[in-house]
Amino acid sequence: LVPTTDRAAVGEMLKGLAGNLDVIIPRGGKSLVGRVQTEARVPVFAHLEGICHLYVDRSAKLDMAVQIAANAKMRRTGVCGAAETLLVDRAVASTHLVPILEALHAAGCEIHADAEVMKAFADASLATDADWVTEYLDAIIAVKLVDGVAGAIEHIETFSSHHTEAIVAEDAQSVETFFSEIDSAILLHNASTQFADGGEFGMGAEIGIATGKMHARGPVGVEQLTSFKYRVRGSGQVRP
Repeated sequence: LVPTTDRAAVGEMLKGLAGNLDVIIPRGGKSLVGRVQTEARVPVFAHLEGICHLYVDRSAKLDMAVQIAANAKMRRTGVCGAAETLLVDRAVASTHLVPILEALHAAGCEIHADAEVMKAFADASLATDADWVTEYLDAIIAVKLVDGVAGAIEHIETFSSHHTEAIVAEDAQSVETFFSEIDSAILLHNASTQFADGGEFGMGAEIGIATGKMHARGPVGVEQLTSFKYRVRGSGQVRP
């Protein structure tokens, strides 16, 4: 642990302290994490934003979709696993969209919707391009209709921060496609994005959730930080 909060010390640590630092795990505000990711000369386990998506498939059970959407957004709005964008399959817009949005609205959530969604739900404001790339950390959610799982994947791969994405569906093929084709650290089926937590994963105290491609990806606990050292004991063997 570094006992100082002086930002000047951050710059020295980012240089690696002449090889005395193996890895940096930044815990702090967005500006700190961004600086570490930009300037570090040593490996970084971090995520800058949690732009998490919840996709409701045409095969989703309505009651389950309503419950999961409300929890994913409103249980705790300020955590990195809170859903920031809701994608609904256009095929069930007439049955699933309004009940989900009514539940969110009743819970105090502000709805930013595309033009198509606004036609079905008047208590919303028109989404801008910025909404699809915003981590609100507040009772606000962006909502869009998509053409099935393929449309959801296209949107997520375009705008996601690769933190956590969830699908509500009963169709096994839709789930398999979602899990196979989305490159995010955590993927959930029929469960709230708020389960994105090291404690919930059985890893104990969480240091953070890494969205990079190093060996520690997803929830990071002490075990995930462990590296390897191979000890080979011989009795005179030589390699032919």
